[in-house]
Amino acid sequence: QVQLVESGGGLVQPGQSLRLSCAASGFTFSNYAMSWYRQAPGRERELVATISSAHSTLYVDSVKGRFTISRVNVKNTMYLQMNNLKPEDTAVYYCQRREGDYWGQGTQVTVSS
Repeated sequence: QVQLVESGGGLVQPGQSLRLSCAASGFTFSNYAMSWYRQAPGRERELVATISSAHSTLYVDSVKGRFTISRVNVKNTMYLQMNNLKPEDTAVYYCQRREGDYWGQGTQVTVSS
């Protein structure tokens, strides 16, 4: 079955960086578009970035120039490199396989001084 497992979250200070990983299994990873979402307390889940099977990317305006989504198909893994983190980036981050709407369990990112 489809499984998505996020890792790499943590507590960092403003301006620092984190790299999130999403390990996929149970399907042919290279064939599918994948996304990162986040949900802050009291707010709706929002799309952060998407990467297609052809590696084209899209970002929400608030992270453009700071976050980079990527994938390594031979490792069945998607990444989110997050630089210059801000307190407003604090959220639980989820990976999603867009087709079929599969989700991981999420990883917490907290940006605080």
